[in-house]
Amino acid sequence: MSIQFHTPVRFKMATDQRPEHAPWRDPSQISHARSFVLMAAGVLIGLVLAGYSLFTARSVSTLIVPAEDVALVNQQPISRADYLALLQTLYGVDLSHATREQRHKVLDDMIREELFVQRGKELDVAATDPDVRGALVNAVELEIAENAITSQPSEAALRQFFETHEDRYVSEGVMRVRDLVFPVSALPELPSEAQALKRAINDPPTVARLNGRDSGKTKGEEFYFAAKIHLGDELFAAARDLGNGAVSKPIQTPDGIHVLDMQQNKQPVPFGYAAARPQVVSDYRNQAVDRLKSSGESFLRRRANVLIADDLR
Repeated sequence: MSIQFHTPVRFKMATDQRPEHAPWRDPSQISHARSFVLMAAGVLIGLVLAGYSLFTARSVSTLIVPAEDVALVNQQPISRADYLALLQTLYGVDLSHATREQRHKVLDDMIREELFVQRGKELDVAATDPDVRGALVNAVELEIAENAITSQPSEAALRQFFETHEDRYVSEGVMRVRDLVFPVSALPELPSEAQALKRAINDPPTVARLNGRDSGKTKGEEFYFAAKIHLGDELFAAARDLGNGAVSKPIQTPDGIHVLDMQQNKQPVPFGYAAARPQVVSDYRNQAVDRLKSSGESFLRRRANVLIADDLR
């Protein structure tokens, strides 16, 4: 029995019977000219797009002023928004109502400023001029603290801050006190009872006999902070608790024996939350700003390479 293979015949029949509408094209019928034209057109379009992107980039020199700017100074833009704002600030008019002289004056001033800023960068003025350095530091601090400055804290956060720092929100105390100073030798003759001591310091002959004198540290009514500066911490601590008309016990210091005669003492009065709220908002925000500044400084220090001289370590 012999086996016959008819596969070539079937393939021929299939190819011979291909429908006329089948998507098949004889390679000999492809237009090489048309393919070359399409390829050249694609290359040309790519070059045009690349050139447009190249010459309109911010960092590349261009002869066209972008619509959002009014000028380019060494390829550095002068913002149209800044120009309009300055025109409004200086002359109180918009662009359509400004005169030709006003428009040119504002533009010339902005170009002059940009030229001097660029020259300052070339000279590295920020490294030598203390005012410029200070301005840069302030600008960076404001940028770091921007979120804290612009954010609005919640009432719950403000109340918690108020309750934590309640001692800050009190009225300023006022006192009128006389500070009498005696030499150490007069200490045994000064009475120990408050009433007798008060009679003694208010009796000019007794004060003169004991070589006492008014120190002159306080004059009339003074706020607590001023009295503390003038009297010092030790004497102020003794004075703030004295009532009207009371006198302190003799207080010995390096310059002599002090007796404080409190003529009037208006002690601080705590504020409620409603009255203190404006100051609470300010203090809360200042604390947040200080916290952000501190964290920003820590971040800058961590990423910097700081070398310190051996004798200052």
